[in-house]
Amino acid sequence: MHTLGRLHLITDTRPGRDTLTVVAAALRAGFDTVQVRPEDDMTDREAYDLTVRVLELCRAGGATCLVNDRLHVALAAGTEGGHVGDDDLPVAAARRILGPDAILGATARNPQAARQAVADGASYLGVGPAFATTTKAGLPDAIGPAGVRAVVQAVDVPVVAIGGVTAARAAELFAVGAHAVAVVSAVNSAVDPGAAAAEFAGLVSP
Repeated sequence: MHTLGRLHLITDTRPGRDTLTVVAAALRAGFDTVQVRPEDDMTDREAYDLTVRVLELCRAGGATCLVNDRLHVALAAGTEGGHVGDDDLPVAAARRILGPDAILGATARNPQAARQAVADGASYLGVGPAFATTTKAGLPDAIGPAGVRAVVQAVDVPVVAIGGVTAARAAELFAVGAHAVAVVSAVNSAVDPGAAAAEFAGLVSP
């Protein structure tokens, strides 16, 4: 089984974003995992082409590459695994597709859902929204560090906190037992993505 890193960049492929430049800057700064999150209107071909290019950057930087939702793209590109959310394939089905050795993340917001996801084959959990976020529409209320801690205590797989994560807040999340944080806006929307990423890297450096 692959080891799961502590700093996850989730790509933002909305118009006007230079995804690959941001990914490269984050990897240089010390991010160790990139999750490709194709927008809903992106074709499979576009998602595949993007994933292949992100994977090249990850390979060069010794980082892990995952794909959100589109597991067939993850398999076709040869990434280390994928992540499924509430509206994607069930965790057990996703595990059958990816096979026994791939990294498979699942979204969970409470201990009960977390335990079920692990029983169904999730190798890590994306837990949140930790804080209020505007990156994704229709999310439930933030669960806060206490909500993240409740899931951490319920399962024995790594918990990745996501949602409104800034460098200042990341320290809080690590303090309650989160193995990793997943970052979208704080790096993708930064004026200097590399400097923003380096601020996170400073939290986990030995």
